[in-house]
Order: sequence, then structure tokens, then C-alpha cells
Amino acid sequence: MKPYLAKILLYPVKSLDGVEVENARVLASGALQYDREFAIFDEKRRFVNGKRHAKIHLLRAQFALLNRTISLQIPDGDLQQVFHLDEERQALEATLSNYFEFAVTLGQNSLMGFPDDTDSLGPTVISTATLAEVASWFPGLSVDEMRRRMRANIEIAGVPAFWEDRLFSEQGDFVSFQVGNVDFLGVNPCQRCIVPTRDSYLGEAYPNFQKIFTTQRQATLPNWVASSPFNHFYRLSINTQLPPSSAGKVLHIGDEVDIVL
Repeated sequence: MKPYLAKILLYPVKSLDGVEVENARVLASGALQYDREFAIFDEKRRFVNGKRHAKIHLLRAQFALLNRTISLQIPDGDLQQVFHLDEERQALEATLSNYFEFAVTLGQNSLMGFPDDTDSLGPTVISTATLAEVASWFPGLSVDEMRRRMRANIEIAGVPAFWEDRLFSEQGDFVSFQVGNVDFLGVNPCQRCIVPTRDSYLGEAYPNFQKIFTTQRQATLPNWVASSPFNHFYRLSINTQLPPSSAGKVLHIGDEVDIVL
């Protein structure tokens, strides 16, 4: 079986729930359309995200991308509240401000979104087998829960665990690969933050998550993996850049994945 694209996940509002889609269009910047298009900011223009505010994990969000709506479930609230992301933004901001108990605004960037890595705007890549392997390190954590914690955009199946570590090389070198007709450059393994240590729905920390992860990651690192990007082993999934030739192209579930030698 050839490697193939098994899942596409977009996160329309940075740090809120993702939405699984059948296809995704590449923007001129190399980002995926709708991914991290919005972000919540405090009055000092700092991200309101899981790194700073564990309370954000308790918010549940559903998106209708084409309708441009978000359905928000506030903890202890009875009903989902539906907002149009363009036409009812002030009402959404007021609801979020009330929840966080400080003033927030919703920022928008339709050209490149709000990625953590502003040098590598392409979708983050992981394999389904990797998520299953990493979940097995933590009793009680499911593959779905690990998927929500890692928040990668595209998931590859038909490959063994850590196959995606082939998609980067020594520091400064890119690895060219294709997903369908979309050209990618694999950059480096993604440095993780505090977010994966917490329950994606409750915000509660898993004891010693980072220590267990780094120990297991180092122990299971394939011997063929480029070692220079690993200044530490709290890294998982691959950061990418997409060349201008990929702009406007569409990723589809089932697309074959090929490393360009």
C-alpha cells in the first residue's frame, strides 16, 4: 500500500476545536484556506490560547465553513450559541470576553492565518500510526485524544509509526514531497508546547506527560532519522512550506503521498 492522505483537519479559530474536511485549498502563502484564519487576542494583542489560558480547553466549537458560522458551547451553558464570523463578530467577542473575564477581540488573517511557525506556513503532517504509537505511551489516552492534543493538519495512513520523520533532513535542508498534485517542502519536526500535556476537553494536565514523551520519543527514534533538528525530543509532526507552484491546488482525502528523490 502506498502512503495516502487519510485525514484533513482545519482549525478555523486558533486554539479552538478543529473540523475534519474532505478537501482543502492551498492559499498563495502556502497555508490552507480557513486554517487558523481567526485568533483570539487580549488587550495587549497577545494570543488567548492554550499556552496561556487552560480555560480555553473547556470551550466547544463547531464550524460551518461555507456558511461562515461558529457554534459555541460555553461550560455550564444550556444552549449552543451560533455566530456569523463576519457579521456577528462583536457579539462573539462579547461572549468570549464574558467567558474569559477580560476583554478579547477576534483577529482575522485570510492570507496566511495565525500559525505558530511564521516561517513555515504549510500544513503540519503526522501519520495515523504515529498517533496510535504515542497514545500507547499514556494509559487511558485514545488515538482521538492524542490527535486533538497534537492538532496536526494532515494525517498520512498506509505507513508505519514515525514514517513522517522521513520528511525532514539535516538542519537547513528541505525534503521535497507531493500529496496528490500539491508540492511540499518538509522543514523540521514541530516543537511542542504545554498544550499536548493537557486533556483536550478538560484542560487537566497528564502527570509527567512531557518527561514520558521525551523519554519514549528518544527511545523510539528510528536510526535513519536526521538528528540535527533534535536539540530536544519534545518534537512531533512535521512543519512544512509550500512553494508558489502549489497555490490554488486542492488536497483531497485519498491522495497518494510521494517523496521526491
